[in-house]
Amino acid sequence: MKNTFDIVLLTALPASGKSEVRKFLTNVPSDKLMKDFHIGRNLQLDDFPYVHIMRRIDDELSALGKNRLFFQSGDKPFINPGDWGTLIHIINEDYRDLINSRKEDVKSAGEWMMNKIERAAQKAKIEPRLGKLDRETFSKVAGKLEKESRDILNEKYAGYTDSFEGKTIVIEFARGGAHGSSMPLKEPFGYQYSFGQLDEEILKKAVILYIWVTPEESRRKNNARANPDDPGSILHHGVPIDVMMNDYGCDDMQWLYDNSRVKDTITVGKYHVPFARFDNRVDRTSFLREDAAKWDAEKVKAVSDGIKSATDRLYSIFAGSQK
Repeated sequence: MKNTFDIVLLTALPASGKSEVRKFLTNVPSDKLMKDFHIGRNLQLDDFPYVHIMRRIDDELSALGKNRLFFQSGDKPFINPGDWGTLIHIINEDYRDLINSRKEDVKSAGEWMMNKIERAAQKAKIEPRLGKLDRETFSKVAGKLEKESRDILNEKYAGYTDSFEGKTIVIEFARGGAHGSSMPLKEPFGYQYSFGQLDEEILKKAVILYIWVTPEESRRKNNARANPDDPGSILHHGVPIDVMMNDYGCDDMQWLYDNSRVKDTITVGKYHVPFARFDNRVDRTSFLREDAAKWDAEKVKAVSDGIKSATDRLYSIFAGSQK
């Protein structure tokens, strides 16, 4: 049996440390990464860049005197919460493209991005929105998105590989529900819904690494990391407080764990996905936002030990499920 995971679903509330852990893993030598964490060289997928682009589309539409399509306003939640499914279908498409090294001849990256979002939304059973824009408006918005969309496309293609031997696909996303919600969370909120929208080829191979913080700590860290001058940054973006309270005021991971049909897994339909968590309720990861050359050795050891404990447990669960 191979020593590394094929796919890790890296999940948590916002600002819990997912992106910091991802950055840490990219700075671990490949032999140590495989030996200590059962993780190969990272191939990374993340839905946050698309959330940022959806907000950018709304901003550009608003500037043209048009209605916003995705968010109630620049600092509010989704108009249609079904867009949590849109984001998962974007991940599914990016996963299939990665596996098949699929490239397109893209003349306008902005139009490519808008069509990609519209296509994923239709898979989430959302009526056309971008497709109903008049051609002039569509083209103007696409033009404003061109550079950011081209950067995302180039980064996507740069992650392609000739071989998946010794590599692990890390898929990062956050899900939750309104503060004070009862469990289980109602669709389309929470992990139960979003896990259920994942491609079966992902679920067959995945394990779940959950970064555990309280909602209160998530909000504190979100405020601490927010840089208004860098809203598209993976490491430094801030989530608006209304979104934190209404979309991430709690999550359903503990409920899913407690109600799984198989111990130490999360049940997703017919699949039982191995689950373990890295306890970050007392912040161990914020320092990782700094340049790696400035990382404190003792803090690095604490993070390393915590992640190793979680991934060793994951691998034990995963290996047991393969017997």
